[in-house]
Amino acid sequence: MPTPRKSNEIDMLQKQFEESQMVILTDYRGLSVAQMQDFRGKLRASEGEFRVSKNTLVRIAAERAGVEGLEGFLEGPTAVVFAKGDVAGTAKAVSDFARTSRILQVKAGVMDGRVLNATDVEAISNLPTRDELLAKLVGMLASPMARTVGVLSGPSRSVAYLVNARLEQLGGNAAD
Repeated sequence: MPTPRKSNEIDMLQKQFEESQMVILTDYRGLSVAQMQDFRGKLRASEGEFRVSKNTLVRIAAERAGVEGLEGFLEGPTAVVFAKGDVAGTAKAVSDFARTSRILQVKAGVMDGRVLNATDVEAISNLPTRDELLAKLVGMLASPMARTVGVLSGPSRSVAYLVNARLEQLGGNAAD
């Protein structure tokens, strides 16, 4: 029978598993407290959360949330990253921090109930973030409108150039 403290931790982890769009398991062995705090700050920007918990509690919470297949990855020091907002942004933050710190290692991930290996998580981190996709969409939507304005203003501009050229040809001053 788990203690009330462990039971609360399991409930909280289960809720995190259910609410997250993606979960990433990492090996945090060797990270200092300052590095962990820095990493947590980077994750907050993409609505990610970094949590260190006992493997047994993570396994129980994952099973209760309907996530299976993590047993092989829950060995050794494991921290869980929950991505609630921008999945690509959170995966990118994890991947970038792992690359720069050379300490944090991605073990696995879970997305849409499917267990992902470290390579899959890296591939997701290479996808554009939500903000980048929105910027591209706005650019794609604005481009035809800008071209239409250019096409519509072309004839009136041509008439003005034609009038100025004719005035200069007649010997008049186009600025008059």
